[in-house]
Amino acid sequence: MLEMRDITKVYNPGTITEQRLFDHFSLKVEEGQFVAIVGSNGSGKTSLLNIICGSIPIEGGDVLVGGVSISRMKDYQRYATMGRVYQNPAAGTCPNLTMLENLSLADNKGKAFGLHRAIDRRRVEQYREQLLSLGLGLEDKLDVKMGALSGGQRQAVSLLMATMTPLKFLILDEHTAALDPKTADTIMRLTDQVVREKKLTALMVTHNLRYAVEYGDRVLMMDRGHVVLDRAGEEKRTTSIDDILTRFNQISMECGN
Repeated sequence: MLEMRDITKVYNPGTITEQRLFDHFSLKVEEGQFVAIVGSNGSGKTSLLNIICGSIPIEGGDVLVGGVSISRMKDYQRYATMGRVYQNPAAGTCPNLTMLENLSLADNKGKAFGLHRAIDRRRVEQYREQLLSLGLGLEDKLDVKMGALSGGQRQAVSLLMATMTPLKFLILDEHTAALDPKTADTIMRLTDQVVREKKLTALMVTHNLRYAVEYGDRVLMMDRGHVVLDRAGEEKRTTSIDDILTRFNQISMECGN
């Protein structure tokens, strides 16, 4: 189980632009849950992911995995059991390296460094099989540089790279936002397939309300550092886009918008 306990996060403390985003914020995510997180800009969605991953510091509270604190771990230490796919298809990959070289780097995550070849040719056929499962015709492009691929292709490979090694958590930071609708649908189907097959705990920030409703088994809506809607299980399955839009409109009215 992932737990955020009494988290306090303040941006620009002690300045005229100080913003207290989280004030003793707590959240629990059960093992194996696929959680979709929605909310307006500034609601705290991406900050929540960055705190879990250790990308930004916190002023108070703790992040625990299986009851063990990970708050003092460096971000690279946390990534030993986490995979993250970013909004920008160019992030998380090396554009000037081939797909084979990128996959090899991901395959070696967490292993000891030494003076040996980074590419294990015995693994090439397995990479090819994994790419074949994506259904995007990438299995014959192992020698193509990542920068030459389309945004959707790069995002599909990023998803594969993020989940090549054993993981506990998959962090999805608006990973379909920069893609055209058809490609975004393809990436979401692949995401759902990977999460289910590997039995991962996944947190997905998205602005696409349809994806939040159709995928995963729990949906959260955030507003100014608070969870204002939390539905899981059967309640989540019966949630519609209109339900979420209604809550959005209520928040807008409360804010005077």
